[in-house]
Amino acid sequence: MENKIKTSNQITAEFQQKAILDSIPDIAWLKDKESRFIAVNDAFGKACGVKPEDLVGKTDLDIWPKDLAERYRADDCEVILTKKRKSVEEPLADKSGRIQWIETIKTPMLNSRGEIIGTTGIARDITKRKLLEERLKETHAELEIRVKVRTAELTKVNEDLHKEIMERKRIENLLKESESRYRSIIEDQTEMICRFLPNGAIVFVNDAYCRYFKKTGDELIGKLFKPVILEEDRRKVEESINGLTKDYPVTTQESRIIDSRGKLHWIQWTARAIFAEEDKLTGYQVVGRDITEQRIFANALEIQEQFLSSIFSSIQDGICVVDNDMNIVRVNNAMEKWYKFNMPLVGKKCYAAYHNANTPCKICPTMQTLKSGKPAFELSPKHDSNGRIVGWFDLFSFPLVDEKTGELKGAIEYVRDITARKQAEEGVENLNKELLASNRKLKQIALMDSLTGLYNQRYLEKVMEAEFHRAKRYANSLSVVMVDIDYFKSINEVYGFDFGDLVLKQFAVQLKKLVRKYDIAIRFGGEEFVILSPSSGRPEAMGLAQRLLDTLSLYHFGDKRHKVRLKLSFAVVSYPEDSITKGMDLINGAGRILNKVKEFGGNKVYSSLDINKTKYPELSKGNGNKNIRILKDEIDKLTRKANQSPIEAIFAFAKTIELKDHYTGEHVENTVKYAMEIGKAMGLQKDEIELVKQAAMLHDLGKVGISENILLKKSKLTKKEFTEIKKHPQIGADIIRPIQYLRGIIPYIFYHHERWDGKGYPSGIRGEEIPLGARIIALADVYQALTSDRPYRKAFTKKKAIDIIKSGAGTQFDPKIVNVFLKILLKEK
Repeated sequence: MENKIKTSNQITAEFQQKAILDSIPDIAWLKDKESRFIAVNDAFGKACGVKPEDLVGKTDLDIWPKDLAERYRADDCEVILTKKRKSVEEPLADKSGRIQWIETIKTPMLNSRGEIIGTTGIARDITKRKLLEERLKETHAELEIRVKVRTAELTKVNEDLHKEIMERKRIENLLKESESRYRSIIEDQTEMICRFLPNGAIVFVNDAYCRYFKKTGDELIGKLFKPVILEEDRRKVEESINGLTKDYPVTTQESRIIDSRGKLHWIQWTARAIFAEEDKLTGYQVVGRDITEQRIFANALEIQEQFLSSIFSSIQDGICVVDNDMNIVRVNNAMEKWYKFNMPLVGKKCYAAYHNANTPCKICPTMQTLKSGKPAFELSPKHDSNGRIVGWFDLFSFPLVDEKTGELKGAIEYVRDITARKQAEEGVENLNKELLASNRKLKQIALMDSLTGLYNQRYLEKVMEAEFHRAKRYANSLSVVMVDIDYFKSINEVYGFDFGDLVLKQFAVQLKKLVRKYDIAIRFGGEEFVILSPSSGRPEAMGLAQRLLDTLSLYHFGDKRHKVRLKLSFAVVSYPEDSITKGMDLINGAGRILNKVKEFGGNKVYSSLDINKTKYPELSKGNGNKNIRILKDEIDKLTRKANQSPIEAIFAFAKTIELKDHYTGEHVENTVKYAMEIGKAMGLQKDEIELVKQAAMLHDLGKVGISENILLKKSKLTKKEFTEIKKHPQIGADIIRPIQYLRGIIPYIFYHHERWDGKGYPSGIRGEEIPLGARIIALADVYQALTSDRPYRKAFTKKKAIDIIKSGAGTQFDPKIVNVFLKILLKEK
């Protein structure tokens, strides 16, 4: 008899468990430690498409695909092992494979001894929320694209309207004793749960319900449920609940309530009728969820959509949204106005609606965007109802992309009518063509020699200073070769001026053929010609002049009746080898040398070395030239090593300096460090910082050509010795110039002793004429020198060195670089 009573109690408990689970509108279940389902509610069965009784006793692997089942099982194991509740958002598949998203809270189930006997699970369908989030993102993406093509005034709209609504996740009290484990499911709900009798008297409320109304359970038990609902909504909720039957036991209604602070809230009530075994109605259970924020969100979304639609409609340029198949999805008023003869536009192919075509246009920016996913632009014709071109559009196409998946959804066409502008541009273009043609003719007449077709003296005066300034700024060479036809007066006297003009024409043709493509041949006047040769030093220019003399001396000029051979005199002047301060000094110097050549009989090639009868000046005394030759030989060897990188070669050069002057070796390492930090702080690109680094390594390379007696002298240098020291930037640049991959650092090495006020050396340039890299190295070089022991003095303190640097800002150093460097030193300190 006792066993029968126990069995009856168990049956009653199981029935109560089932009734409680079924009364919960969300998905709910109980599992044992082996993840077998002990009990599930109707909502679970409905979500899975399976009868609840068919799930009892089965595991996740028996019901769902393997990947989902293993995921659920892993969560159960984690809850059992940690004895902690876990909340996850995860997919749930029904019998047909349809996926819905749920938010699940899994909780360990304990017996009276605190032992784990299984898990409980409550899951809420959040698919609608996910869809709302997706819709918000799509709306946000559409707004961004629209605002991009309009004025900056509208861009803030998207920023102000895009807010993410975070759903609060609340954790309830720990599970109670095992005899109240089913009640704990209700207690753990974040929603309000209330059970009341058919007469409306409350018999149970959970903690969430109590917290919401700021009352205790004792204060609420026995009170009527209906008064919490606003009077205007009470009848609707009451009729909905009273209409529940055993066949239709669940209903959902929304109503307003006033909380304990008098604030209005929207609540979604899910009510379930509870029936005993004999189908007797025993009461109701309602679950209330505050949907005030959702209501606000939905209203905001509606306002957002109305606002976007008003913007979309008010834009005077045309806007058209197409899908991936080029079907028109949406257009604004401007498009409808332009193509009213083809209305309605939505649903048609864009090429059919706008161009009366059966196939896409051959050049279509929208098709390009749909293929590449990138914006595109094209000039598009405007057609009338008969297909005739009546105007022109600027057509911009932008990709419409799903921000979450990155999937291309279609394209947005932004169309601007430029018919009037196009007509005006065509008129201006025709006028410009006429003006350009006239200007070209005038310029050609002004700068070209009418007899030979070469550039004339006016052109030379125009470009000479610019070429010289370029060579000076980038530490390049520049040469002028001046050539004079000897005894040309006698040719005119013997054969006549027409014959002389013919010879000059033929000479000009041959001269142009023999010079390099980037050399400039100029008729300077009469029988004198000038060749402007950029990037050529004295040796290259002398070679060019000698080649011209040898070749042209063999050529016969004239016509069928008379032939003559010419004697030619050449003068070569080069920068930086010759003392040049401005571009025309090259021309004037060449003229003086040419006069000397004629005095010595002509038919020769002379430079200033030949006139002065002196050799090329030595770069240094002592072992300087020997060191330069040794270093150049070493450079050639390094260059021939195919497996040695440029950086290795640079370090090899730096070590060469260190062997000659130990101070210079240590000084270089610290100068490199500070120069790179300045470059980074100023936001230079990586390749620019690399050039600064290489130049800082080699900035004192030219000291290999300076006598050790001068470098290591402990007393003050004489004026002559300082003049010798000032040669080291030029020597360094000359050593580096043959190495192709190091040419980019030549200006930094050549100008690193220039001053901001123009009082530096070797060229005396000032301000921003000095390359930025050279200005950076100059500051790093001086600071390192001040804080280092020198043969002639002890190192300054860092404070003293900083004061000296500050005092030099705006005179010796670039003030902006000084400010950056002082901040670096402050951080270092």
